[in-house]
Amino acid sequence: MSNGIGTKCVQAGYTPGNGEPRQIPIVQSTTFKYDSSAHMGKLFDLEDNGYFYTRLQNPTNDYVAAKIAALEGGTAGMLTSSGQAANFYSIFNIASCGDHVVASSAIYGGTYNLFAVTMKRMGIDFTFVSPDCTDEELDAAFKPNTKALFGETIANPALTVLDIERFAQAAHRHGVPLVVDNTFATPVNCRPFEWGADIVTHSTTKYMDGHGAGVGGCIVDSGKFDWNKYADKFPGLTTPDESYHGVTYTERFGLEGAFITKATAQLMRDFGSIQSPQNAFILNLGLESLHVRMRRHCENGQAVAEFLSKHPKINWVRYCGLPGDPYYEVAQKYLPNGSCGVVSFGVKGGRAAAEAFMGHLKIAAIETHVADARTCCLHPASSTHRQMNDQELEAAGVSPDLVRYSCGLEDSADLIADISQALDMI
Repeated sequence: MSNGIGTKCVQAGYTPGNGEPRQIPIVQSTTFKYDSSAHMGKLFDLEDNGYFYTRLQNPTNDYVAAKIAALEGGTAGMLTSSGQAANFYSIFNIASCGDHVVASSAIYGGTYNLFAVTMKRMGIDFTFVSPDCTDEELDAAFKPNTKALFGETIANPALTVLDIERFAQAAHRHGVPLVVDNTFATPVNCRPFEWGADIVTHSTTKYMDGHGAGVGGCIVDSGKFDWNKYADKFPGLTTPDESYHGVTYTERFGLEGAFITKATAQLMRDFGSIQSPQNAFILNLGLESLHVRMRRHCENGQAVAEFLSKHPKINWVRYCGLPGDPYYEVAQKYLPNGSCGVVSFGVKGGRAAAEAFMGHLKIAAIETHVADARTCCLHPASSTHRQMNDQELEAAGVSPDLVRYSCGLEDSADLIADISQALDMI
């Protein structure tokens, strides 16, 4: 297949045979029939390929996961029920009670809460570092029991841009993988594996679906991290799993398949955060136009950011496509063809003015959602990040006056006119 990202968006993951459906089939079944218990036993022992229960795997899901893996340049992928589930699995697959993880502080509020509260209760400790920290500060965050380094390509909603190559080098100096949430950039605009990342996650609910139709997540493995080199650090992958008759994942499935197979065989088996086949089908429809839509999202984001940067009622604008933005230069390295359609900015007058501004918008809807065909906006300090105190908000790059404005696919002139009239009302 061609290496063109657009061709992969449309064609990758599923190739129908003669007389088979051109569109991926929706296998809406919980179970699968076999002629003998012996055959099914081989599936349970991971000795044969196939399906036996949709809680673990489903053909529709696997077609779509294979497409996303192809887009990212990975060796294996799996769909999950949400982006939260994908981020949880990506860490819990290699870290357990008593372990430690380093993460960028500029991450989505829900992910921060997952790490700092819920997974901490499970006995996994997290140290949060600024994405702008020095190499010395980054190295100092690692401990002997650190199992991973985590960051977001473009942080939601702070819009900081991760220096992926630098973070990957730090992770590898300490013998752990770099996990990158690539939701906002999508593989159309950035492929973290090309810069040294090892695991990529997505909330497919966002640009990949693109139409607010189906919640979902995805994990993709680069297949390049050498788990065997650090066997003592990752025993779950390099020693026998007695719950599957002593299979050792790196031996049976190699570096290319060990991580995803373990996540499927263990975590999906026990937690069951499977994406429904119907949602996977909807996701694939979104993926087929992803390369076209991202171009328009970025064009609208750039136009809106430029307008806001000159408006007297706006305190500040964060968009890495603006010359002078703190992340403009690093974005030129990792996101030369555009970043996303999300613009963060502060309205003069603080929290009250920001909320009043949003109440006067007519095209943009106030939603928890982001990265959709329809323009939407949010005041994170009073919604998605409301569990954080002021110090934590500051560390995450979220100020009380911040408005997250997600440009859809409408005409940019109409979006700008709507923003202008809403600002005139405050």
